[in-house]
Amino acid sequence: MAKTTSQTLRKELLGFKEFGTSTQCAELAAGGTMVPVYINEYWTAKQRAASNLHEVPYRACFKPQLPRFFIERLTRPGDRVYDPFMGRGTTLIEAALMGRRVAGCDVNPLAATLAEPRLAPPAQDDVLAKLESLDLTGHAEVNEDLAPFYHIDTLGQIQALRRYFLNRELDAVDKWIRMVALTRLTGHSPGYFSVYTLPPNQAVLPGRQRLINEKRAQVPEFRDVKALIARKSAQLLKELTKEQLKHLHSSDRILLTSEASQTQALADNSVSLVVTSPPFLNVVDYKTDNWLRCWFLGIDAATVQISQIKKLTEWQQTMTRVFHELARVIKPGGHIAFEVGEVAGGTIRLEEASIPCGIAAGLEPDLVLINAQEFTKTANCWGIANNDKGTNTNRIILFRKP
Repeated sequence: MAKTTSQTLRKELLGFKEFGTSTQCAELAAGGTMVPVYINEYWTAKQRAASNLHEVPYRACFKPQLPRFFIERLTRPGDRVYDPFMGRGTTLIEAALMGRRVAGCDVNPLAATLAEPRLAPPAQDDVLAKLESLDLTGHAEVNEDLAPFYHIDTLGQIQALRRYFLNRELDAVDKWIRMVALTRLTGHSPGYFSVYTLPPNQAVLPGRQRLINEKRAQVPEFRDVKALIARKSAQLLKELTKEQLKHLHSSDRILLTSEASQTQALADNSVSLVVTSPPFLNVVDYKTDNWLRCWFLGIDAATVQISQIKKLTEWQQTMTRVFHELARVIKPGGHIAFEVGEVAGGTIRLEEASIPCGIAAGLEPDLVLINAQEFTKTANCWGIANNDKGTNTNRIILFRKP
């Protein structure tokens, strides 16, 4: 597939009616320039079933249809696609499934732990054989922080599995099982190791879980750790084709655990497309949400240098440094799809704040695409309805390196 030029993409966006609505247009004044804005439903969860391989819970992640939209139009098979804030790895997984080479970076070590095994998935039979070989028997160690979440025998199995991972060099199947176990630590159904709690993309603190238990008059029931890992593994691997597995295993992946502005391991002019979503202003507390996963991995959450920026000027300074680094690694003519949102109750639209940052790094803002999945009127895309802390719509600035 030939790459789409920015001009061709604009024409496609103008005529886009795949989901029954017509594109509305506007202009945005930012960074001393006028940027065209295209508003429509450009992708939807109804358009296709994304691969089950994406079904890994993580806070503040976009749908796979978002990176696919840009990967299909702006890259060819074999091109390098990069996400400097990779989170659970949605961009990387989708790009690899499509035969692209991938790179990802995140300051949170949890990100690589979740992404790497899914870029080289093992066979389910190998997973079952490894699970069968693991001895998870033994008494649970007393832990007041974990007691509100787990039956004592389940806790013993979790602790035994944790010791296994922390005390050996892990092979590919071990890393896969560890990744799956991370997705099962807590949740709101019997498919998780824990008693009923919040959805699995965040873990409440022990005191809050005690209150939940009291309110629901619940006590942790026994969960079979091996059985739940086997079941989730089968679900993740379900329906992967031979071609997709070949693409995944040959994705030539580069995974970095570092600041997005410090990625010396990536070569100059080596990336064709960036699709990413940076941390928004003070919206998600990653350290608190991931305290339990960090415990399981043997990571001190307090040492993970994830910044939670509260001031817009500080956020812009940080993003400008990131854009300078992206301008270094992106190829001339390459693109950056930078997904941001409304924050502070809708009073701050980060696309307006981001454009000057990209311009300062020598990038050109081609357009802003707003994907409104419940498409109504242009005015609603600029409003704050149903928006307390997060974002109503996908709002993507498409930059190009001259």
